[in-house]
Amino acid sequence: MFNTGNTGFMLVATSLVMLMTPGLAFFYGGLVGRRNVLSIMIQSFVSMGVTTILWYAVGFSLCFSGGEGGIIGNLDHAFLRGIDPTTPFGDGQIPMLVFIAYQMMFAIITPALITGAFSNRVRFPAYLIFLVLWLLLVYFPFVHMIWGGGLLAEWGVLDFAGGIAVHNIAGMAALASVLYVGKRQVAEGGPHSIPLVALGTGLLWFGWYGFNAGSELQVDSITCLAFLNTDIAASFAAISWLILEWSRVRKPRFVGLLTGAVAGLATITPAAAFVPTWGAAVIGIAAGIVCYWAVELKNKLGWDDALDVWGVHGVGGALGIIMLGLIGTTTVNAAGANGLFFGGGDFFLKQVAAVAGSSVYAFGFTWVMLWLINKIIPVRTTQEMESSLDESLHGEQAYLA
Repeated sequence: MFNTGNTGFMLVATSLVMLMTPGLAFFYGGLVGRRNVLSIMIQSFVSMGVTTILWYAVGFSLCFSGGEGGIIGNLDHAFLRGIDPTTPFGDGQIPMLVFIAYQMMFAIITPALITGAFSNRVRFPAYLIFLVLWLLLVYFPFVHMIWGGGLLAEWGVLDFAGGIAVHNIAGMAALASVLYVGKRQVAEGGPHSIPLVALGTGLLWFGWYGFNAGSELQVDSITCLAFLNTDIAASFAAISWLILEWSRVRKPRFVGLLTGAVAGLATITPAAAFVPTWGAAVIGIAAGIVCYWAVELKNKLGWDDALDVWGVHGVGGALGIIMLGLIGTTTVNAAGANGLFFGGGDFFLKQVAAVAGSSVYAFGFTWVMLWLINKIIPVRTTQEMESSLDESLHGEQAYLA
């Protein structure tokens, strides 16, 4: 019989991760201008519907059925064939249906992360096509390779909750999108509602406990470690970003504090269960500093990554994987690996190679997808549309006054 405590915990964790997608919508919605709020928020919410349908139809099967040591699974469990409420997951602690629902929430939020990069510039029909193709060609293969017994898992690469499978590939896809669609033609005056950004950050931070601690898939000491490490890294990153930006602009900026927290959360994600608490603090400090300078580099190079998806999620996810390769230790989790600082040179090289490979793959496939979609339907909005996307694309307004 199933363990009711673990099952209940995983249902709560699943709900927390689901809450992250509306949180992301608020976070992104606050950062754009008043006339373009709904156009970016709908891109997050529509993923909840489209991704769920795709996950039910083929996504779960492609990620977690067959294909051992390969790039993608099979369709044995398409439309959840062969799975009923009594089907166990793993060692039988929780029902398979709970695991399916939990992983589905990861699939929903990952492509939504990308949307912050090309805000105001992509037509909604083109985004829907992009959403489906990106899940099929990028997200599902990496989930299989890392968590579904595929190539990277067999090779020994570790990614506890999505440094590669979520943040790095989303960030690199964001960069490819920015470079393909080009700069905004209508300038915006910065965030239209910092309170909305704060609300979104709070929901993301809250949901991230389910994201990281829930990835243990049961309640034990590692669950507690991942939970605490999540908070430690986010806090150290937020303060590191705040101090660094304060020293440069002479003002303590709230948006900087919030962005730093999200960078810390993204960076600790792959390592949350594999490093001690002091390691989470180190990762948080590194995230605040490295991601801040990544955003500054983006600005210097003139990349119009509107909401810093590459600098926060792409760089943060990659940094977390590499930091795990440096300071991971089996003294806190026997299922982990020793990093370079603990004699694990081979493991470190595997982590670095995995980051490099995933970055190239995600960037290349995303660029090609956008090029192909543009042959079918225009991807880019016009300048007239861009000035008021909510009205021109959706016939609605966030604010009437």
